[in-house]
Amino acid sequence: MNVIDHMGLQTSDYQRALAFYRQALAPLGISLVMQVTAEQSGGRYEGAGFGRNGKPSFWIGSGKQAAPGLHVAFVADNRAAVDAFHRAALAAGGKDNGAPGLRPHYHPNYYGAFVLDPDGHNIEAVCHRPE
Repeated sequence: MNVIDHMGLQTSDYQRALAFYRQALAPLGISLVMQVTAEQSGGRYEGAGFGRNGKPSFWIGSGKQAAPGLHVAFVADNRAAVDAFHRAALAAGGKDNGAPGLRPHYHPNYYGAFVLDPDGHNIEAVCHRPE
């Protein structure tokens, strides 16, 4: 069972971040679930919630950018999805921060890939299965 219901981060360029996450998270089966417009929030916030099965668990929003250094790891169903995430994130404008591969210093089956998003946050896809 998950211990976090949802999380969010602010972006320096909301539209750029929206395009990045739509493309980067698609190989993991994570898609845009809902958006909150500036009009709905009284002009204070514009945001997008990504998730699976209709539940937004990861949010991006407009506003003052948080300091780079945030790390978010998304679950991948298999190692091929990790590879596809890495390719999609790079194609969407991310910067490589660790090619897909085993990270046995975490545990023998830890297979992950890391990309810096347009704001410099460390975004990861990880599979823990022995595939």
